[in-house]
Amino acid sequence: MSTAPDPLAAAAGTQDLAARFTHEFGSAPAGIWQAPGRVNLIGEHTDYNDGFVLPFAIDRTARVAVGVRSDSTARLLSTYGDQGIVTTTLDSLEPGSAKGWTKYPLGVIWALRRRGIDVPGINLLLDSNVPLGAGLSSSHAIECAVITALNELTGAGLEAQEMVLATQQAENDFVGAPTGIMDQSASLRGSQGHAVFLDCRDQTARLVPFETEPAGLVLLVIDTKVSHSHSDGGYASRRVSCELGAQVLGVKALRDVQVGDLEEASGLLDEVTFRRVRHVVTENDRVLQTVELLAEQGPSAIGHLLDASHASMRDDFEISCPELDLAVDTSRASGALGARMTGGGFGGAAIALTPAGSEQKVRDAVVQAFARAGFTAPDIFTVSPAAGATRIA
Repeated sequence: MSTAPDPLAAAAGTQDLAARFTHEFGSAPAGIWQAPGRVNLIGEHTDYNDGFVLPFAIDRTARVAVGVRSDSTARLLSTYGDQGIVTTTLDSLEPGSAKGWTKYPLGVIWALRRRGIDVPGINLLLDSNVPLGAGLSSSHAIECAVITALNELTGAGLEAQEMVLATQQAENDFVGAPTGIMDQSASLRGSQGHAVFLDCRDQTARLVPFETEPAGLVLLVIDTKVSHSHSDGGYASRRVSCELGAQVLGVKALRDVQVGDLEEASGLLDEVTFRRVRHVVTENDRVLQTVELLAEQGPSAIGHLLDASHASMRDDFEISCPELDLAVDTSRASGALGARMTGGGFGGAAIALTPAGSEQKVRDAVVQAFARAGFTAPDIFTVSPAAGATRIA
């Protein structure tokens, strides 16, 4: 089953988006930009602990058609739902001033203006096929598409790393979600056929080959339909636990704790904080092992690390849920080489690295297991590593 996007369909979609923009705003857009969502192959909740992550950009994107205004006003419209145009003045932007999906593009504008970049008024039309609330970073896809557009339209000349930090500021300080830099890095730095190995301490990134098709594999995403939000308390409380652990252990961040240090740490930390710390420390180690195995043996060799990652998130970090556990367990029992939840947790999606010949068996088994459990039917699809944010028209 092919996962490659149809270029003719994409072109038609771009033309439709431009036509809709022109109809709604009375003039043609200056251009259309897109940025992908991401799947995190492994490395969960390590990013804000100065650790290692291994995400990749996926072939599902947020697209924005953007035009420039001269009146310091933003007029925003989405193809999703029937919400109508939202209008706001740029000088009125402050944390908490925006609601719904508009807080993501407006947060980017706010962060750029905080950097002294003269962002003009804009008309913006958003279209996205990144599933909402699935842990595939739909919000960061929007932010990265918007900052890529505004970087060009303002002539700001920001490098990828600067755009990563600006979108992180938008997410942390404007939206109010205490996320790290992984999602933006994958969306802005992604490359077809590769994962992005990111060191979150020094923000260096290098591409690691990750091609499933030549290995006879597919990567299934199982969207459980259990929605989550990074601005809810579960994510923030885990981050506080990690900061407490680092403080008690006398290190700058949990990145500085090694697997061999855990025995000593267990005597210094309360039981819950220790388990949070143990997840981060062992997860960092799993990322490094995955990068090594991908280089030496290819994707068929990493299944056991995906399994161990899920067990750690389920038991130590406690961010899974019954739907995610069922998706993971059923996938493995039906032939997947390895499976894990992906994203911030408390819902969202699981991934299953699966031999191509077992894909349909895994799909059917998961759907049937969800039906038996009385859960909402999941959405199951394949993803492939794709290119990062770019202008498309």
